[in-house]
Amino acid sequence: METVIKNVNGVNVEQLLGTIDAVKANADIAMFKFRSHTKWIQGGHCKTTIKDFYGATQEDTSRAKPFILEGDEPGVLLGENHGPNAVEAVLHALASCMSVGVVYNASAMGIKINALSFDLDGELDLHAFLGLSEEVRPGYRKINVKVNLDADAPANKLEELLAYVRKTSPVLDIVSKPVPVSVKLNVI
Repeated sequence: METVIKNVNGVNVEQLLGTIDAVKANADIAMFKFRSHTKWIQGGHCKTTIKDFYGATQEDTSRAKPFILEGDEPGVLLGENHGPNAVEAVLHALASCMSVGVVYNASAMGIKINALSFDLDGELDLHAFLGLSEEVRPGYRKINVKVNLDADAPANKLEELLAYVRKTSPVLDIVSKPVPVSVKLNVI
C-alpha cells in the first residue's frame, strides 16, 4: 500500500487526491461557475466584488465577506492609480493560476518547494484601444512568463511539472486560446 504524505508545501495531499477521485466518480463535481460584479466609480476607476460561486454541485457561500478588487489606470493613461489596470490584472491572474498549478502538482508528486516566484510582462500596442488602427490587436500581442523555482527535484522533473502546469492551467488556457464571450447591453 502506498503511503500518502499528508501535507506538502501547505497542501493537504490526501484531500487533493480525494477531490480527484470524487471528480472521477461524478463529473458534475468539476463544473464551476464563478461570478463578479464591477461598478464604475469615475474616470478609469472601478471596483469589482467577488463572493459566492457555484461549484461541486452546489452554491458555495463559504466566504463570509466579499473580495474587493480595485482597477484604475496610471496617470499617463488618465487614471489616478487606485489599482492596477485590467491588463496588469490579467498578468496577476495568470501568475496566480500557474502558482497554484505548480504548488498543487508538485505536492501531489511529493516535490518540496523551497521558493517560487513569477516575473511576467505583456507587450501591448495602444493603437487599437485608441481607435487609431483596425489592424493592431487591442490586447496583449505577447506575454512572457519567467518561473523562478527552487525545489527538491532534478531539473528534468521540474520541466515535466511545468509542462503539466502549462497543459492544465485554466488562466493560461483562457489567455492563449479564443474563448467565446457574450456581451449584452442592459439599459438601466
